[in-house]
Amino acid sequence: MATTASTAARTSLASVTLEVADVDAARRFYSAFGVDAYIRLRASEAPSTGFRGFTLALTVSGPATVDGFVAAAVDAGATLLKPAAKSLWGYGGVVQAPDGTIWKIATSARKDTGPATREIDEVVLLLGVEDVKATRQFYVDRGLTVAKSFGGKYAEFASGASSPVKLALYKRRGLAKDLGVPADGAGSHRVVLGGTADTFTDPDGFAWETAA
Repeated sequence: MATTASTAARTSLASVTLEVADVDAARRFYSAFGVDAYIRLRASEAPSTGFRGFTLALTVSGPATVDGFVAAAVDAGATLLKPAAKSLWGYGGVVQAPDGTIWKIATSARKDTGPATREIDEVVLLLGVEDVKATRQFYVDRGLTVAKSFGGKYAEFASGASSPVKLALYKRRGLAKDLGVPADGAGSHRVVLGGTADTFTDPDGFAWETAA
């Protein structure tokens, strides 16, 4: 079913709220990390074990900037899951915030073309799902527009004008492997997606609420 640009804009991702045990501590961490403008926080004691099924990914300009964000996170109390290193696609590392949220910081550049900065080019919320094609269609039916799609492996949706974060889907086990963590997990995802559509839950248990 085709959707108009206005419909897609009304139902795009408007906010990302992380549910944490200690809001004040989380606020201090994310301010020091440098990503507090991209997320919201609220208190929750919902049980969660293992991999929560998602990651937030930062795209930055070069390796030195990746190193700077990784160091800032670790200095603020994050756990280093994967040290920053070169790969086939560029350079990146993975950290886990004290509240349990996993963050990936990466660049497609393998060499620096300038000094390190604290600028973020893009933030992507990657949901680990069991069936990318089925979940992609679920979101299309709700009015989101697919921007990129690679079969049953990955799908990315167009961002709304008001959204600081882009939404994408990745195979759950593939995402866990990329992050360097076991794929098993249970309980709350500890993340809530905000949009202007009605409240709903997607096929993998990710909850959406109407953004305030």
